[in-house]
Amino acid sequence: FNIPTGSMIPTHLVGDYLFVSKCSYGYSRYSLPFELPIIPGRIFAEAPERGDVIVFKHPTADKTYIKRLIGLPGDRIQMIDGVLHINGKAVERKQKGTWTDTYGQSRPVYEETLPNGVSYDTIDLNPRSDGDNTQVFEVPPDHYFFMGDNRDNSLDSRWSAQRNGVGYVPFENLVGPAQMIFFSVDNNAHPLAIWRWPADMRWS
Repeated sequence: FNIPTGSMIPTHLVGDYLFVSKCSYGYSRYSLPFELPIIPGRIFAEAPERGDVIVFKHPTADKTYIKRLIGLPGDRIQMIDGVLHINGKAVERKQKGTWTDTYGQSRPVYEETLPNGVSYDTIDLNPRSDGDNTQVFEVPPDHYFFMGDNRDNSLDSRWSAQRNGVGYVPFENLVGPAQMIFFSVDNNAHPLAIWRWPADMRWS
């Protein structure tokens, strides 16, 4: 899978190519080539962990997304002034520097630590954007709540599918967790355009 948008910056950049494990959470139709509908629901299921970066199928559109798993079934999720709250408690958050985008604009980077100890970086340009103050979302059974690490540039579970977001994602729709980046190119370069590698490859 590849990253087509900036919704997971700074964790994943546009042009990252990832290996994804399709068996980590058991098997559904989305584990199969061409998504053949021969598996009902999910078999040999293993629950994902909060904080996993997961590829999943959009609940209503024929699209594939990658976001971070924030809310488990039964959780109450809310954003208040840019701070993530899980079940009524603020998630630990501290600033740890800045991120400079391709236009030279610097954005604050915050490290979040989830209740299970998983830590990761997020960027948040404006604590008063639409997604930084939300209602309380109560995650239904057998569904999950996802957010992008680029909090001001991610249409995720904070918005319903009818508002161009993803809403709550059924367990069946999970494809698998991102395992590793095996290739990364900048400036929208195609990975097979080897003549552009010297300038556009992210060798790091």
